[in-house]
Amino acid sequence: MDTVLVVDDSPMQRQMLTDLLKRNDFAVWTAKDGLDALAQARKTVPDVIVLDIVMPAMNGYEVCRRLKGNPITKDIPVVICSSKTTQVDHYWGLKLGAAAYIDKSAYPKKLVGTLKKLRQPHPAA
Repeated sequence: MDTVLVVDDSPMQRQMLTDLLKRNDFAVWTAKDGLDALAQARKTVPDVIVLDIVMPAMNGYEVCRRLKGNPITKDIPVVICSSKTTQVDHYWGLKLGAAAYIDKSAYPKKLVGTLKKLRQPHPAA
């Protein structure tokens, strides 16, 4: 996996995640909200999507549901990275198709490790 779409309504969170992922050799695209995320994902088809839950207009659960319901984006792994940390939040994120759910309070190491585990080997050239 080489490309990550980071979806978060907070410019500061987007920048922190972008910096972290770039330092770990990922190419990064960003989206500022759910609608932007859906458009970017269909257009660029990233290798993985890191998705916040609490966003205006369309929350991350709805974004995940729509991504998994679209033939173009259904196979892209979604990693939810949120400050919502209850068991119910985790349950719904995974039920809607997320590959992983990471609490923002512990995200730096855990996020990079999760993305590396999701990395698919590239076919031999």
